Amino acid sequence: MQTIQEIRGKGLPLLIDDVDTDRIIPARFLRCVTFDGLGEHAFEDDRRQDPQHPFNDPRFQEAKILVAGRNFGCGSSREHAPQALLRWGIQAVIAESFAEIFFGNCISLGIPPVRTSRAGLEKLTAALLDDAETEVTLNLNDMQIQFGDDTLEGELTDSVRVALTTGAWDFLAQLLEAEPEIRQTAATLPYLANFS
Repeated sequence: MQTIQEIRGKGLPLLIDDVDTDRIIPARFLRCVTFDGLGEHAFEDDRRQDPQHPFNDPRFQEAKILVAGRNFGCGSSREHAPQALLRWGIQAVIAESFAEIFFGNCISLGIPPVRTSRAGLEKLTAALLDDAETEVTLNLNDMQIQFGDDTLEGELTDSVRVALTTGAWDFLAQLLEAEPEIRQTAATLPYLANFS
């Protein structure tokens, strides 16, 4: 199972409140059969309207950690939103707060949705805008967000933190890891005995 202890890399500053999932990935892209290719359409409408949008900015193209505002991922419950972020390259989101369903969808993909204070987000955003090469480190074991000489306290419910750091978030991996036990149980079930 994939454990997520620490994410380190460039940050992408998008300190905007109430960003809904339709802004993250517009509805016209939901007709896909797979999630492949969604990353290139992340924030597509916002990016078309604003050529200076952070997702267009060459300085942030290799970013792994998205820095957002309050109520990030609100609106519809589409799983396509965190899928688009993941496929764009985002591995963690740090925000003031998250919409509940978006929060859950992030966890199911192994994207830590970490909360921190507004003052901390403003400080982190200023550092990233000042120097896009600033490395951000999100450590899930001690819930610290480090950048430059600064450290912020991150917040994540303990059950979610443990699931991410132990790999328990990855239900498919758990299933595959338990294959011998599953086959053994299936062999004892009369209605499955002929299919093993």
